[in-house]
Amino acid sequence: MIWRKKDHSTKATTYWSIIRQRFLQHRLAKWSLRISYVLIFVAIFGDFLANERPILCKIDGTWQTPVLRWYAIQFGLTDWTSDFRTRDWFNTTYEFKLLPPIPYSATYQDRKNRKLVSPFAEQNIPNWRFRHWLGTDRLGRDVAAGMIAGTRTAMLVGLISMSIATIIGVVLGAIAGFFGDDRLKIPIFTLVLLPIGIFLGIFYGFIVRTFTIQESNYFLIELLKSSVIFISIIVFCLSLGYLLQKLNFSRKSTSLPLDLIIMRLIEVFNSIPALLLILAFVAVIKKPSIVYVMLIIGLIRWTGIARFMRAETLKIKQLEYIEAARALGFSNWRILFKHVVPNALTPVLTTIAFGIAGAILTESALSFLGIGVDPNAVTWGSLLRNARSDFNAWWLAIFPGIAIFITVSIFNLIGEGLSEAIGGMKR
Repeated sequence: MIWRKKDHSTKATTYWSIIRQRFLQHRLAKWSLRISYVLIFVAIFGDFLANERPILCKIDGTWQTPVLRWYAIQFGLTDWTSDFRTRDWFNTTYEFKLLPPIPYSATYQDRKNRKLVSPFAEQNIPNWRFRHWLGTDRLGRDVAAGMIAGTRTAMLVGLISMSIATIIGVVLGAIAGFFGDDRLKIPIFTLVLLPIGIFLGIFYGFIVRTFTIQESNYFLIELLKSSVIFISIIVFCLSLGYLLQKLNFSRKSTSLPLDLIIMRLIEVFNSIPALLLILAFVAVIKKPSIVYVMLIIGLIRWTGIARFMRAETLKIKQLEYIEAARALGFSNWRILFKHVVPNALTPVLTTIAFGIAGAILTESALSFLGIGVDPNAVTWGSLLRNARSDFNAWWLAIFPGIAIFITVSIFNLIGEGLSEAIGGMKR
């Protein structure tokens, strides 16, 4: 028997592997991607990095994991027991404790180190383990812990808001490009009932439930319920329209000018300044929250993605394999979402990367202005706002400013690397 050594030198030649190889040849983009992994790690595991609660401790003979329990509380899975709800973690007697690297949370106020303690100044601490390495703000909150909390906020806003924008932009752009103004035929009854369904869905799903959504401690769950109500009413109206057609009330169908409607909608959104639109939304919100900021940014950032998606769809739908899929009798919706959308997503990735950078910058600007964000929340923008009231507190401006600059730069470099990799494929 002859043993042959496997040849691992053969490079993959798939479309995505070639784009990946071209992207990794862009050194700045490659390192920016690695730094983004670090930022995402800090955002996810921030409570394990900066917290006055121990990661693991033993109290009265019982082992506890307060940080893990805090994560479960945030998701509504459990709650603190009465003896832990008001516990002073610093003055608790432990049989064993394992503290995070930074033994302060972003909101903890160190009363012994108030009034803007510099990173290099003498600090009133029991030992070096409790030193405020990046100083404190006027309330005695640790700036390093605030930077970690700001990283979580920035990543959440950037990734979640652009995920919302991507879903809206990809769906609307693909539908506009694929169906155009004359390829989607719908029954007359459906055309009449669809606007009614949208109006009723918005009214009963969101307007009627406004107070419940705003006052609930589980905002996302209530928002999900409203979305289910909205979608259910629209599905009911569409089903009713098709049922009336099947009952021979009317066989007439008409073309729905989707491309015209969606492109005019994009123009309307683009004609209104983004900051002005955000301020208008924030003005009607009773209870400021970073969740609202994510939703608002996502709802106004989809237009660029939709235009790119529409342009790619117009090109791809003319290709031979799409004609072959039609000849095989595949439905339009199957062709669109199984064959057109996956192949049209590549250039959209560049827009998403640049969009994440823009969303982070927008959130920082809103936090700096104190608009739309909980006043007690610690973000990079709120740290900068604190620096504005005291110019001597240079550390409150330098560290968040550098963080914003680096984060926005790396996502712009990732977008640039994707643009060059995709552009190289087209040449």
